[in-house]
Amino acid sequence: MAGIQKLGLKSRNITEDQKEKLKALFPEVFTEDKIDFEKLRLTLGDEVDEGEELYGMIWPGKKDCFKVIQEPSIGTLKPCRDESVNWDTTENLFIEGDNLEVLKLLQKSYYGKIKMIYIDPPYNTGNEFIYPDKYSESLETYLAYTGQVDDEGRKFSTNTEADGRFHSKWLNMMYPRLFLARNLLRDDGVIFISIDDNEVKNLRALCDEVFGEDNFLANVIWQHSIQPKGYTDIFSVHHNHVLCYRKTNRFMLKSIHRTEKDNKHYSNPDNDPNGDWRSGDVRNALYRPNLIYDILTPSGNVISPPPNGWRWSQETLNQKIASGEVIFNEGQSRIIRKIYLKNQSGRAPETIWFANDVGFTREAASSLKSLFDGVLPFDTAKPVRLIHRICEISGLEPDDIVLDFFAGSAPLAEALLTKDDFQHCKYILIQLPEHINTDKPHGKIAEQLNLLTVADIGKERIRRVIKKIEKERAEQLDFGEPKQDLGFKVFKLDKSNFKIWDGNIANKPIQEQLELAIDHIDPNSK
Repeated sequence: MAGIQKLGLKSRNITEDQKEKLKALFPEVFTEDKIDFEKLRLTLGDEVDEGEELYGMIWPGKKDCFKVIQEPSIGTLKPCRDESVNWDTTENLFIEGDNLEVLKLLQKSYYGKIKMIYIDPPYNTGNEFIYPDKYSESLETYLAYTGQVDDEGRKFSTNTEADGRFHSKWLNMMYPRLFLARNLLRDDGVIFISIDDNEVKNLRALCDEVFGEDNFLANVIWQHSIQPKGYTDIFSVHHNHVLCYRKTNRFMLKSIHRTEKDNKHYSNPDNDPNGDWRSGDVRNALYRPNLIYDILTPSGNVISPPPNGWRWSQETLNQKIASGEVIFNEGQSRIIRKIYLKNQSGRAPETIWFANDVGFTREAASSLKSLFDGVLPFDTAKPVRLIHRICEISGLEPDDIVLDFFAGSAPLAEALLTKDDFQHCKYILIQLPEHINTDKPHGKIAEQLNLLTVADIGKERIRRVIKKIEKERAEQLDFGEPKQDLGFKVFKLDKSNFKIWDGNIANKPIQEQLELAIDHIDPNSK
């Protein structure tokens, strides 16, 4: 039987992975493959805090989150060629299913391979939040929700503020998913998460724990609306948040492209051979007594130092004056630092993103409406330009893999497909087949288009974007550009095709369990 490999039916074992990492660092604390925590404590010495009151985030149900993470999935992803586009050639994936289960299944094939993750999870406003009531039975819960098995009382439901564990339930939903998502990131990977004021505080604390406080990069304020609200007794909210965390310090934040607006303050009034320039600050931001000195000008004037001192040492300043990078004003009463446009390769990303630069919600709705022939089947899409900005500062390169496990109407796919810089990246989208609310206007439109779930809308959006690109390409000359991947494979979460060893002899006798091996294909599999 040489050459035959055993295929595990369960997803990657997260607990074993963590143990192997610990064993690589502290092999001396393992005895018969068990962790001796007393040895570990002695090995770490003063790094162990033995006090009972420790700083950290605690909420009801947190311990159960670790049980959820450690429980392997026995589900499978079944191909759906009829709903796919260019199945035989594409490397893009659209997976329909509960993202917790799917993230577990992706651990084997994509562990440490994802460059960037963008998610727009439920904001926990009390209306839209969908979650499995019994986390320990997630696959069965999901199958019951989608009608793939008989309903045994397990269901997905909304999370209302009347519930005493309103925030806790949201955290219990998010924690395992973020933990599994971190495993999928490359060491130079990064994650961006859209959220509003309602849960931003909790999400920030949650991400600090999962990704580490040192890996927090920014809390970006995005101006999602430019239209004032009609109420005068409350604040008109015009922003959401985009939290950004890296996997490790190997991630390098990229600058954004400069525009004419960025360059408008550059000019060349003195015909400097180095080209256009603008003046820069010559003062030090912090008090530096060793940088406090007088400057003697060629005409004999003395320029006193600013309160905190100059930006450079006297030797460095003299070199800059000699090279012409620092000049004196006409009266030689102050110095001017030149920042040359030719040296500016980009612009540092800022923590406030304005609607005019990265889009807003009405723009997103208008764009989606145009794609669906003048009707709007989904009302909470993110603008493509916002995701373009995220992709840009992530430093995406061809063949990088991007993941969105709260895919919604699939704006990430459109963002990658429609921008030259990112069109050769690969994407994995995961979306629960959440039923459309047909009581709302957009739900009625979706129903008319035979789009019964959010996943249906996402898949149809990608198909329409692909058709639009193909039509535009047909009208243009082909200059031999690398061929773009205009397709995606659809998979759907389901039970495994194989009978699963139960292991519970009390409920199922050993003889009955062994009989599974005789005919191991599940007759109910599709």
